Amino acid sequence: MWGLLLFIFAGLLVAYFLHFLKKKDPPGFPPGPPALPVLGNIFSIDAKQPHIYLTKLADFYGNVFCIRLGRHKTVFVSGWKMVKEALVKQADNFVDRPYSPMVTRIYSGNSAGLFFSNGKVWRRQRHFAMATLRTFGLAKESMEQSICDESQYLKDTMEKEKGEPFDPVPLLNNAVANIICQIVFGRRFDYSDHNFQNMLRNLTEMAYLEGSIWALLYDAFPALMKHLPGPHNRIFSSSKSLEASIKEEIEKHKLDLDSDNPQDYIDSFLIEEKHNRNSKLGFEEENLVLCCLDLFLAGSETTSKTLQWGLIYLIKNPDIQDKVQAEIDRVIGQTRQPTMADKPNLPYTDAVIHEIQRMGNIVPLNGLRMATKDTTLGGYFIPKGTSVMPNLTSVLFDKNEWETPDTFNPEHFLDAEGKLVRKEAFLPFSAGRRVCLGEGLARMELFLFFVSLFQKFHFSTLDGVELSTEGITGATRTPYPFKVYAKPR
Repeated sequence: MWGLLLFIFAGLLVAYFLHFLKKKDPPGFPPGPPALPVLGNIFSIDAKQPHIYLTKLADFYGNVFCIRLGRHKTVFVSGWKMVKEALVKQADNFVDRPYSPMVTRIYSGNSAGLFFSNGKVWRRQRHFAMATLRTFGLAKESMEQSICDESQYLKDTMEKEKGEPFDPVPLLNNAVANIICQIVFGRRFDYSDHNFQNMLRNLTEMAYLEGSIWALLYDAFPALMKHLPGPHNRIFSSSKSLEASIKEEIEKHKLDLDSDNPQDYIDSFLIEEKHNRNSKLGFEEENLVLCCLDLFLAGSETTSKTLQWGLIYLIKNPDIQDKVQAEIDRVIGQTRQPTMADKPNLPYTDAVIHEIQRMGNIVPLNGLRMATKDTTLGGYFIPKGTSVMPNLTSVLFDKNEWETPDTFNPEHFLDAEGKLVRKEAFLPFSAGRRVCLGEGLARMELFLFFVSLFQKFHFSTLDGVELSTEGITGATRTPYPFKVYAKPR
């Protein structure tokens, strides 16, 4: 068997090498570090902190540069001005997703799901998802109350720890995931529900591995990697498990579907499917499963991670935690439930949440884009079909945009009078045509969960423990495991 694998590997090396020799850079193409034949720069990338490595490359090669991942060239775009040029000013030129063997295996190419689809299917499904989020999320007064109710479940569960140190991550994952569950499934899950916990474990696995070196290796060498053992295989097993759970929920919805009274995203999609069965706009049951998968990945992972980083930064900065709680006490008190109407009266707390999002840097690199036509960027020629990656880390830590980019400083978002200031370079949700479709809901969740937690508890960690701000980087950036004390105030 090993002899056969070596033979296949040698054949692939020769094929890739011949392809590499034929495919030279066109005139005016972005510069980049020297690359190995066949392998490219894939083993030069820091597997633990790829976003830091890529941000440093921009210091040497400029804000538009190219690296090679196997035989594929990817142009990285860095710094607020250049990322804005690509995502906002040239939005139509960089709206599509490129071909990815990993995505193709999960999503059957670029014609399914919400985030990796292109063209008419992507536009129609994105519009439909945004409208549904408004109907069952932002425009529904009960959604604000649902978040507040979930906050109470979360606080009650934390209080059961009775002052002992505990891992807050599972509890935050439970609470945040239950919000998107209510929009997609029309119901919340008990924190002890076995199927719910399985779904959350698979979501976490996918979010890490999709942004890991294993995903890069799979996309660079798919013919080889699909036959090899390794962590990359768990991307596909996790997605299949999640799809099976979603299919079960869809079957339950079919049994009591009321076409005149949809209760959630699945109901709305099934009704739309009846009217658009042959429209080729993605209204098929297979695509419903993948759209739900995307909504869960985006709607639970990022918000939960932000709250986790919030605990870390406020434990590391107790003076800031004290100021936040003083403002909450002054505006809301310690017993009344927070509401979104309180937000304008809590500018310091709001600024702290913004700074947590900036420093937490939840999505370090954003999703790959593809040039839809020949264009130029930063004076360089970008041929049609070139993969382009906006580096959001380089924006959130841009020395030209932030006074103290590497320091946790809520003053970045406050003026001299203590009022909240909007910053253009604040891009935790990306920008342009593919800006996060759930941004409004995420902002509501972050505010209500954050204020509820710090209204109720003072958070600290074990004596002598220094919490790390480095993090584990996948598609999202996760804190290293940590424990907290939640002391009722």
